[in-house]
Amino acid sequence: MFSVIFPGQGSQIVGMGKEFYDKFELVKILFKQADEILGYNLSKIILNGPKEELDLTSNTQPAIFLVSFSIFNVIKKEFNIDLNKAKYFAGHSVGEYSALSSAGFLNFSDTIKLLKIRGDAMQNAIPKGEGGMIAILGTKVSMIEKILKENENNFTAQIANDNCDGQIVLSGKNLDLNNLVTILKSNNIKNIKLPVSGPFHSNLMSKATDIMKKEIEIVEFHDSKNILISNVTAGEISDVKEIKKLLVDQIENRVRWRESILNMIDKGVDHFIEIGPGKVLSGLVKRINKNIKINTINNEIDIKDLSI
Repeated sequence: MFSVIFPGQGSQIVGMGKEFYDKFELVKILFKQADEILGYNLSKIILNGPKEELDLTSNTQPAIFLVSFSIFNVIKKEFNIDLNKAKYFAGHSVGEYSALSSAGFLNFSDTIKLLKIRGDAMQNAIPKGEGGMIAILGTKVSMIEKILKENENNFTAQIANDNCDGQIVLSGKNLDLNNLVTILKSNNIKNIKLPVSGPFHSNLMSKATDIMKKEIEIVEFHDSKNILISNVTAGEISDVKEIKKLLVDQIENRVRWRESILNMIDKGVDHFIEIGPGKVLSGLVKRINKNIKINTINNEIDIKDLSI
């Protein structure tokens, strides 16, 4: 039994999807449609850079979706592999939109428009340089929750991503994160400042929440027989009204990736297929359960090696 998973921000590289773009007409068509929908040349930024432009959240989010959705459709239409037999669809943060569109809940045009708005809203939610994110390595989430609770009068930070045991990401204002780092060092806990433009998945994103609530409300979502695993709850979801609500909630809440993977495994999933740029999620799944089968699809050879 398999699940299809889609990566989020941080997986992007200049040239991602180029092999598929060069070989398959359907990918060229999707890239051209994306440029027309957005009103600027996202394709050129994806294929040729510069990296600084691709790394802007407002470009990264639609770009990762475009590449992931293109690969999904190559697998489905060029190789006749029925990925809709998946037990679940799931994605990490922006990857949840790739999952929803691939699973038939959202059409391509609406998804890419939503992600451009989402990227802009998240990038501009607080002044540049005021907030950020740090990754904490080698520590369980319960330990970090304890530290945050003990120091709630000294600084404010939120768990943004519970990726796996040993990899937790926190968001906050930079001054608060600096105070947190001091505490972490005193506890010999390793941490790394992440090169991101804002404190994502925290209540500092409230302006983005307000924008996305309005935008998501007016977009038409479709019923699907597929089942999504929500970032917010780590549980099953297929009701359109609930999906809309949780997409809004997702902006300020932690991505419960570790719990999502464990939940899918508990429900019988023994094979994950990561579709999109990079291998980040495959690495996380291996750390959560080293006995699980994983396929990462980054090129045509990867598809030929895929059996479901």
